[in-house]
Amino acid sequence: MPPETVTVPSAAAKAATLKSGGGERTQARARAARNHRILVYTSRVLLLIAIIGMWEWLARTAVIDPFNFSMPSKIWDQMRQWAVHGTPQGSLWEQIWYTLYEALLGWVIGVTGGVVLGIALGRIRFLAEVLGPYIKVLNALPRIVLAPIFLIWFGLGPASKVASAVVLVFFPVFFNAFQGAREVDRNLVSNARILGASNRQVTLQVVIPSATSWIFTSLHVSFGFALIGAIVGEYIGATKGLGLLVSASQGTFNAAGVYAAMVILAVVALLAEGLLSFLERRLFRWKPAEPGTER
Repeated sequence: MPPETVTVPSAAAKAATLKSGGGERTQARARAARNHRILVYTSRVLLLIAIIGMWEWLARTAVIDPFNFSMPSKIWDQMRQWAVHGTPQGSLWEQIWYTLYEALLGWVIGVTGGVVLGIALGRIRFLAEVLGPYIKVLNALPRIVLAPIFLIWFGLGPASKVASAVVLVFFPVFFNAFQGAREVDRNLVSNARILGASNRQVTLQVVIPSATSWIFTSLHVSFGFALIGAIVGEYIGATKGLGLLVSASQGTFNAAGVYAAMVILAVVALLAEGLLSFLERRLFRWKPAEPGTER
């Protein structure tokens, strides 16, 4: 009998097989990630529907007092009425823009001041030793109670609300920027100095890029603080804004109006969070994804 012929696969065939297997695994991982996202989003929607439905049912059956707790259908009617017919203070969109303007301006000022001062104190030890105790004392103050003082100083206009937003935003951004500047890899700084970089170049090209992830972490929280500062200032005294809507609704025992303003604020905060997350993904595309997360 003739000897059996053994076929040895070529290198090109092996490479094609490996490539095909790798492509299939990549597609399988992509499908699994997509299915997981769909499952998460579906679960979120179902949970929200369940909460709203339970709230409506409890209010309609008088298990909870509908006068105090209102109900989702009345809250929706209140938002629709504001959107179509306006509020006692004017157009609903004008109230939203007024609050958003105050929060954005306070957020920008607070973030800028926090980043600049945080990086400066993180880089200059003497400055940190001198100003550190004062910043800790100011951080220990309940900053919400400063809103009435700002109202006395700056009046009912947007300046008092911007000031409230600034003091709430500044400290979380400052401490993250300060810690980010302190946590820079010393080997990178040493190598930059060996290559002849000046202090300014080290700060701009090494320290600030390294601290960017720390700073972005604080930005997610700080915009919510800016909204809180603007709303609290408007609640105490204002001529326009969502905080004034909350105050006016509370004064007339309109629970649906209070909840409607809160829902609008939540939507604005979620949109801002989504925009920040999008910018973070765009800026940190080079950064490897953490285990268990999708970028």
